[in-house]
Amino acid sequence: MSLMKEPPPGVTVDGDQASQNLTLWTVHMEGVPGTLYEGEKFVLQFKFTNKYPFDSPEVTFIGNNIPVHPHVYSNGHICLSILTDDWSPALSVQSVCLSIVSMLSSCKEKKRPPDNSFYVKTCNKNPKKTKWWYHDDSV
Repeated sequence: MSLMKEPPPGVTVDGDQASQNLTLWTVHMEGVPGTLYEGEKFVLQFKFTNKYPFDSPEVTFIGNNIPVHPHVYSNGHICLSILTDDWSPALSVQSVCLSIVSMLSSCKEKKRPPDNSFYVKTCNKNPKKTKWWYHDDSV
């Protein structure tokens, strides 16, 4: 509810879809002015299990415009620690969106992760099943 009532700037949730299916949400996100992603529009998909909030949602970029970013794979998977290892039940969809907006906004160069081609060919469809290696906080 907090995301619908007080969304971060440039973030909106498809309220009709969320009210019909509480386990699958679509979130629209706009690139922040003054960043590499200014004017771009992205779509995030949140999938919730019956263990939420004790288990993190599965969050991926979907659609035709997947951000080109060192922590975003071309299949929409996001390498972000709060989506797996650093998840806490105290986190919310709103805080996940803020983290993704911040990650995109701090990017200095649009490029894919170095292992993008291999990862996309070999990964599980669920990014939460990936054993991520969090080694770069600079982007």
